[in-house]
Amino acid sequence: MRWPCISWRRRSSSAIGKSAGKIHTFILLITRQTDNDASTSPKHETMTTPLKNIDIKPFLEEDLGSGDITAAIIPEAARAEAEVVTREDMVLCGKDWFDAVFKHLDANVGIDWLAGEGESASSGAVLCKLSGLARALLTGERTALNLLQTLSATATVARRYADAVAGTGCKVLDTRKTIPGLRNAQKYAVTCGGCYNHRIGLHDGVLIKENHILAAGSITNSVQAARKLTAVAVEVEVESMQELIEALAAKPERIMLDNFSLDDMRTAVKLNAGAVELEASGNIVLDNIRTIAETGVDFISIGALTKNVKAVDLSMRIQLVTGV
Repeated sequence: MRWPCISWRRRSSSAIGKSAGKIHTFILLITRQTDNDASTSPKHETMTTPLKNIDIKPFLEEDLGSGDITAAIIPEAARAEAEVVTREDMVLCGKDWFDAVFKHLDANVGIDWLAGEGESASSGAVLCKLSGLARALLTGERTALNLLQTLSATATVARRYADAVAGTGCKVLDTRKTIPGLRNAQKYAVTCGGCYNHRIGLHDGVLIKENHILAAGSITNSVQAARKLTAVAVEVEVESMQELIEALAAKPERIMLDNFSLDDMRTAVKLNAGAVELEASGNIVLDNIRTIAETGVDFISIGALTKNVKAVDLSMRIQLVTGV
């Protein structure tokens, strides 16, 4: 049994709330690779878990409250046109979240995207054009941009890390260090940027860390206990060569090398000899990630993909208002 590899697909679904348009449900594909399957796109024992429809209401409600009293100065029937521009180079991600905001406020809003999901866009590029009720465009502007700039930032960072290890055979993983309420969205954005998902949450993978080992008594005890409880993949974090040796004997699916030096990583790869998957973690940045990938580890997990993102600088400009 191999650790799950996770990817995403998009499927049309019914509209949310008041919208007469369509949004999309993202389908999470968890595939488990057999030991004799060396393919980078495993197809064995595929499990498909549909994510819930994008629920845009909580994002709007925290901004809208009892109503947009500023937009109310505009006549209800007035219409407007607008465009969204990026002020920095970026990877676009979050179109469906953006669309859902405006579709919820104006079922007939028109949104013409000039850039595709996962595509790079240069500073100054127009990402999309909108047309619809002026109040709806004004009310939804901040919520829609907040989601788009955050998810695009995640995808942009992920693309930089993916590019940094290109050709090494090593895959960059995200972590659970996500913005509360945006776990699934950010993990989707990571894949848009070309990186991969670690476990989605505490329910779909066992990751035995230092405190678990202390509570259970040993790495061996921890793995044995996990095997009795569940059939999902088991990963063990180790902090020394001695712990690595014990972990290898316990035979988890994956071992995380926490803050190992480059020399120790190389030694770990030789000692492991392909027996289990090896994941490097801790103090990894763009400047050193390729060197780490070249040690021969299978994965590198980076909390910064989702934790330290700086929102992409986007601007929505009203171009025309009629019916005022």
